[in-house]
Amino acid sequence: MSGLIARRRVTQADVARLAGVSQAMVSYVLNESKSVSVPDETRRRILDAMEELGYAPNRAARSLRTSRTFTIGCIIPDIANPFYPAFVRGIQDVVDHNNYDLVLYNTDGLATRERKAIRSLLHGRVDGVIGVFFHSNAHDLTALLEHEVAVVRLEATAKRTGELPLDNIYVDNISAARHAVSYLVQRGYMRIAMLTNEPGPGQPRVVGYRMALAEAGRNAPDAYVQIGAFTVEGGAESMQRLLKLTPRPDAVFAANDLMAIGAMMACKAHGLRVPQDIAVMGFDDIPTDQIVSPSLTTVSQFQQNLGRKSAELLFERIEGKTPPTGRNIEMPFEIVVRESA
Repeated sequence: MSGLIARRRVTQADVARLAGVSQAMVSYVLNESKSVSVPDETRRRILDAMEELGYAPNRAARSLRTSRTFTIGCIIPDIANPFYPAFVRGIQDVVDHNNYDLVLYNTDGLATRERKAIRSLLHGRVDGVIGVFFHSNAHDLTALLEHEVAVVRLEATAKRTGELPLDNIYVDNISAARHAVSYLVQRGYMRIAMLTNEPGPGQPRVVGYRMALAEAGRNAPDAYVQIGAFTVEGGAESMQRLLKLTPRPDAVFAANDLMAIGAMMACKAHGLRVPQDIAVMGFDDIPTDQIVSPSLTTVSQFQQNLGRKSAELLFERIEGKTPPTGRNIEMPFEIVVRESA
C-alpha cells in the first residue's frame, strides 16, 4: 500500500498497560459502570492514557452491549442567531462529559423543517433529543417518546405534559419582559413600543410588555407593537414603521437582541440618537451587545447554563433517574443595564 503505513489498532489492553491498571478497570471507565467505584485519580490516568495512545472505543460494539446509540440530537431554529451557539456549547460540554456524540439540526423556525428533523432523528436512532420548537407540540414528539428517546424542550413558559415523560426547561418570558418594560417605565419613558415576531418566544414577551404597561396605567396603541423577523433586518424594517408614527415612541423593547440592533441601525439612519432621542432595549444578551455602540441594555437568559441544564436533565432521563412524568424547570433571568436605555 504505497504511501500508507499500516498501524495496529490501539486496544483496551494497551490503555491498561500504560495506565498501570487492569483491562477490566479500563472497561469500567469506558462503559461508565455504576456497579464499580473507580477512584478519580485512576479514572484520570486511564483517560490520559487513552488520549496519549489515540484510543478510539468501538462505538458499534458498545451500542450492541448496551442497546444505546450514544448519540444526542439537538434541534434549533436559527444557527446564525448568536443566542444558540452558547446554548449548544452548554449542551456539548455535558454530552462530551458523558462520552456521547451530538448531531445538530437547523430548522429556520419552519414547521416543515421541525417535522423533518424529528423524523430524521427517529429513523436515525438517538438516545435523546434537545429541541427548541416554534411549531411542534407534545403530540408531535410522541413517536420519539414511544421509542424511549428522552426529550427535553427549551420553552418560553412552563408547559403541561400530562403523563408524558417530556421535560421542559424555561425562562419565564412573561415575567422577564414585564421586568424589562417596567425598567423602561421607571427610567421615565412614556411611549414604549415593542418589536416582536410570530411564532416563538415573542408571543409571551408581548404579554409581559402589556402587563407592565397596564401596571403603569398605560395602554399602548396597537401600532406600537410591530411584527417582523427575529433578525437585524427584521428589526430595522419594523423600527422604520414605528418611526413613521405620530407620536413617535421614545423607547422600544425588542423581543430579541438582533431586532434591537436592527432598531438602533434604523434610528441612526434617521438621524436619531440612542438613547438621547429614543431608547432601545433587547432580550437575550448575545456577545455582540457589548460591542455595538451604544452597548445594548437587555435581558440575559444565561444561554450556556440553559444548554448545560437541558443536557443534564436529558441524561438523568436516559439513566432512568427521573419520575415517569415530565418536569418543568424554571431558570433565572437578569436585566443587564448598559448604554442604550
